[in-house]
Amino acid sequence: MAKTETSRKLREDLTKELPEDVDIVFISSFTQAALLAYALSNYFRSKGTVTVLGGPHARCYPDDAVLYFDYVLGFANQSTIAEVLEDCSPHRPVGKYLAAHQQPIRLPGVAERWKYIESTLKKAPFLKMIPMIGSMGCPYTCPFCIDSVVPYQPLDFQEMKQDLQFLLTKFKKPTIAWHDPNFGVRFEENMEAIASAAPRNSFRFLAESSLSILTEKHLKVLNQNGFTALLPGVETWYELGNKSRTAHVTGEEKVKQVAGHINMIFKYVPYVQTNFVLGLDSDSGSEPFELTKRFIDLSPSAFPGYSLLTAFGEAAPLNLQYQKDHRVLPFPFHFLNNHLAMNIKPRNYEWVDFYDKVIDLTEYTFSPRAIYRRLKSTSNFTARWMNVMRAVSSEGYGRLRFYRQVRENLVTDKAFRQYFEGESEELPEFYTNIIKKDLGSWWSWLPQGALRHDSNAYLHKSEKPKPAMVPA
Repeated sequence: MAKTETSRKLREDLTKELPEDVDIVFISSFTQAALLAYALSNYFRSKGTVTVLGGPHARCYPDDAVLYFDYVLGFANQSTIAEVLEDCSPHRPVGKYLAAHQQPIRLPGVAERWKYIESTLKKAPFLKMIPMIGSMGCPYTCPFCIDSVVPYQPLDFQEMKQDLQFLLTKFKKPTIAWHDPNFGVRFEENMEAIASAAPRNSFRFLAESSLSILTEKHLKVLNQNGFTALLPGVETWYELGNKSRTAHVTGEEKVKQVAGHINMIFKYVPYVQTNFVLGLDSDSGSEPFELTKRFIDLSPSAFPGYSLLTAFGEAAPLNLQYQKDHRVLPFPFHFLNNHLAMNIKPRNYEWVDFYDKVIDLTEYTFSPRAIYRRLKSTSNFTARWMNVMRAVSSEGYGRLRFYRQVRENLVTDKAFRQYFEGESEELPEFYTNIIKKDLGSWWSWLPQGALRHDSNAYLHKSEKPKPAMVPA
């Protein structure tokens, strides 16, 4: 038995990492890594190995994944895994889909996973960051998010404390990234577990949280417990005010209120990334982009992170409506990482106009002036270095170059534009070449047909007649 993780980019020779002579392989994958996962499954199946897919992609695109795996798992628990292992037989040409009713109540802790964590950390050249999770699901109901339909569930706080104490046996001062969609919902219990694990300043923490949780009272406690970076979601200037304590405020007024809140956070935490979603149906015209520029001016220390609106299969409630409205495009999974492609036709923009506005905002965000203001207004050395490096790397300048190329192709290449308009399903060579380059030698193992998927599978499934009830 073996387990491999495909969510990171190909920065190593996987042929040297993969196990040999195994009966069954479990692969966990985000959708952006699904094509690599499919290639790995094809490779192992060619050797007679049974393959199992879990993770976000299995939840979002189960009907596609079963074409390339023997088992595809939605929510999984010990019973689900036991059922797979008891059978352990190939299911081809269509795999078997299994799912528990809910997430497991408990996950293996850091100590149990240490041999996997340690081998991965050895490959990190500089920053060695330990991933942890304190909860699953989300208390918010953002309709575009796959976690919005998953009930919030905290994990055991005593086990959290034990995991933190274990890490102190491995590092002098561990750096820990909480992978909760919204860390700190059960704030007092989380802080009690951290504070009771070790004396103050024993850890460095990074966490994604909502502004509604990040009150000044809570920020003081976060500061005392070693939180050095926070990633609050602003998302939009017109909706989702429950996440930012702006339920009855929109537009310019929300910008000022959120900017003031972010500036207050910097009194306690040296690094803040603010997350936005571009292309929501509530956006129209230039105003949402201009308001974000205004926010950048009012809160120059914050690093803005932009995501293009993306529909991930059938895991978010809004996706069904997008498919009913014929707005979902069949971009290969490789590009569904929130910035390489927006697979939803914007409601209120033409494509060229939308990319013009995205490019303009990105240029403004990573202009020499904005980078200098971010540098000047940030006192922490590590935060200053991270802001500059992220701006001039693939995340800032790199995305800007990519967006400009997409915009040029939309104007000059008729077939490229037809694909974006949903008038053609022929994938432009521009995108095929990117996949070939990124997969490298694994391109040859990509199964036939894997570049295409039914982008309306959720709709087709919902339209199937349900079996008639047989009276008892």
